[in-house]
Amino acid sequence: MRFLKKSSLERSTDKGLSQSIKNIFGFHPHNLHLYKLAFRHKSVNKDVNGIKINNERLEYLGDAVVGSVVADYLFKKFPYKGEGFLTEMRSKIVCRSNLEKLSRKLGLDKLIESSPETRTSSKSMRGDAFEAFIGALYIDKGYDFTRKIIIKRIVNIHIDIDNLEHVNTNFKSKLIEWAQKERKEVDFRVIGQKGEKNHLQYEIEIYVDDQAISRGVDFSIKGAEKIAAEKACNTLISE
Repeated sequence: MRFLKKSSLERSTDKGLSQSIKNIFGFHPHNLHLYKLAFRHKSVNKDVNGIKINNERLEYLGDAVVGSVVADYLFKKFPYKGEGFLTEMRSKIVCRSNLEKLSRKLGLDKLIESSPETRTSSKSMRGDAFEAFIGALYIDKGYDFTRKIIIKRIVNIHIDIDNLEHVNTNFKSKLIEWAQKERKEVDFRVIGQKGEKNHLQYEIEIYVDDQAISRGVDFSIKGAEKIAAEKACNTLISE
């Protein structure tokens, strides 16, 4: 049986990815293929026997693992707080905007393989890659190791828990509460779609008393609403 050898470029790329992960998180991957997959956005799908190969499945897994680890961490850190507080704190930590920021701070955004158009237009790609990386880490190293990385290398270093208690990151809820207080009508409208199939993006516009206030574009309606709501809050609501 003949085996295809990797080119020098592929070997160099693999070595660079492995070293980047070592520099950021302090360990070398065992199964590097998993991490390469974690950073492959759907805009550069690779077909294998008709199956789309990208990071979406790992993102799904990573989302569950991050949620579990953060829930356990908060449960132990705040032994006298109720379920509502814990749920809200977990949402603040794992919300899309926070994962986007974490991805940038850690340098994971530089490892993502995507189309040039997606790199400049997608607002969720970096957070998705962060979750996909955690999914790859879980498969490669197991839950206990993954938990240590999340807590020691991410939460303890990059997340200010005390400050986060006083931050309102639910911009849609914040906007609706403001509108109710001011007796104004808020409407989230899907005004268009861009791209096709795996490149499809939704465009949301927020109207306040039938006046267009802000617009958000993302690969999901929910994501586009969040982006538009944050812009609207920055425009309409003074802290």
